[in-house]
Amino acid sequence: MTEVPDEVRALATERDERRRAKDFAGADSLRDRIAQLGFAVIDGPEGPSFEPLAAVEPRRMPAHDVASVLDEPPTADVSVHWVVEGWPEDVARALAGFRANEGGRDVQYVVADVTETDPTAYGDGVEVLAVETGTGWGAARNAGLRRSRGRIVLVMDGSVEPTGDVFGPLEAALGDPSVGVTGPFGISTEDLREFHDSDGVGRDREVDAIEGYLMAFRRDVIRDVGLFDEKFRWYRTADIECSFRIKDAGMRALRVDVPVTKHEHRMYHATPEAERDRLSKRNFYRFLERFRDRYDLLVEPPTDV
Repeated sequence: MTEVPDEVRALATERDERRRAKDFAGADSLRDRIAQLGFAVIDGPEGPSFEPLAAVEPRRMPAHDVASVLDEPPTADVSVHWVVEGWPEDVARALAGFRANEGGRDVQYVVADVTETDPTAYGDGVEVLAVETGTGWGAARNAGLRRSRGRIVLVMDGSVEPTGDVFGPLEAALGDPSVGVTGPFGISTEDLREFHDSDGVGRDREVDAIEGYLMAFRRDVIRDVGLFDEKFRWYRTADIECSFRIKDAGMRALRVDVPVTKHEHRMYHATPEAERDRLSKRNFYRFLERFRDRYDLLVEPPTDV
């Protein structure tokens, strides 16, 4: 008899809850995700049972069909998220680093995959969302974030490899309710046009934004302030815009050292320079539409404005 993974049983339980709440669209989405994991769920008077499916190409789901759990109580310590637009081996490398340094925490791993990658490439215990090919970065990222069950949420890029306990320093920083976002890669600006790497200002090492290589939030912050702007189909500047919305909600961005190695950013180097510049400029103009004159949000506002 084929053993039914715990992830399949958990999804079936969630599906049953959605059905009782008459959220049939959410229940159907969860049924499809169970099918992607290789099982059909059979409803019966004594609860669901499962039948293994023959291997088939998984259905790529629209990002907006991914059911959200953000309004439910958290059930894990940390949720860690990636968007895979290629190079799944980078995420597998990062997963190995995190797994080796969980420190007894209950960690949820989520991958929003817009490629044709076999979900087994990520190993056991990873919630893989097979979203439609061509889905933009922001929509794919939010699909994964809507699955967050951890009290702390990490947004990761595949270029970053953990080499020790990443969770501890981030949890400590986010224990301060005035801190809304933190991570090891901080940036600041004096004019809202040019951003530069920053070690942070003052004892707390406050910065103007945290780069999306690794951003950490409390779950309630990203839920209440809002997820990423889905107009950002390319990743650049989405992290700055998100950081500024958190700061606009009255919280701070802090740079915190964590043990990681940053490898080559594959998408950046794989994109032709002209296209890279075009997409980057379009994203930055979108950021400026909202925050063009918000010097009050800067750690060190200019004195001549």
